[in-house]
Amino acid sequence: MTSRLPELLAIMERLRAPDGCPWDRQQTFASIAPYTIEEAYEVADAIERGNAAHLKDELGDLLFQVVFHAQIAREAGSFDFDAVVQAICGKLVRRHPHVFEDQGPLTVAEQSAAWEDAKAYERSAAGGALGEVPQALPALMRAYKLSKRAARVGFDFEHASQTADKVAEELAEVREAAAANAGHPGGAADALAPSPEIVEEIGDLLFAAANLARKLDVDAEAALRAANTKFERRFRAMEALALERGEKFSSLSLDAQERLWLEVKRAES
Repeated sequence: MTSRLPELLAIMERLRAPDGCPWDRQQTFASIAPYTIEEAYEVADAIERGNAAHLKDELGDLLFQVVFHAQIAREAGSFDFDAVVQAICGKLVRRHPHVFEDQGPLTVAEQSAAWEDAKAYERSAAGGALGEVPQALPALMRAYKLSKRAARVGFDFEHASQTADKVAEELAEVREAAAANAGHPGGAADALAPSPEIVEEIGDLLFAAANLARKLDVDAEAALRAANTKFERRFRAMEALALERGEKFSSLSLDAQERLWLEVKRAES
């Protein structure tokens, strides 16, 4: 197989040259970071939709983001694309001793445990059990990772039912905060802004829910994406159903809208 990676690296270098593309030349790590995150999500979206052609294009876009960051680093004298490849190659070999050091075969479960042990060792060297969980991660995904890492050093409920109880406890605290702050005056710009207590308790509830998902071996981020997709599908179906009946969805009472929701939900089951 003939690699075209040198061609891609050359294109990136040309785009960043003094007589290259003005937009590409002015970019920084920070300015293109949102695009990197966006491309990663578009890869995930193509996978979820089972669209191989789209996946190919999105993987190319994501690879370009890696090359873009590496070129900026190279210009700053920090590292280059070869260093990026060297780092990931070293990490993969280091975390797969059963493959590269002939330590014998492992089951999938044993390999997962060995991988996590290696990561835990590297994190401890980087500063504690939590290590550095990127701040830029989606909050739900970051909550999942934080609770997972805490669990690896024993800070975890023994049973999922206890984690579910924690969710119920946090929900009760949200209710208490809402009742205690009924009519709470918001900021000057928004008289309906929630109180800091409610915001804090909602955050605790969401963190507990992410922890419960982890305890049940559910990818919280993927589960929420699926729930978003389901809600969007059902909501659009309600609007279409109302339109078929000569009604405007937004003009219907909440009871009528709820009846449409139940009708759409039953049709899916």
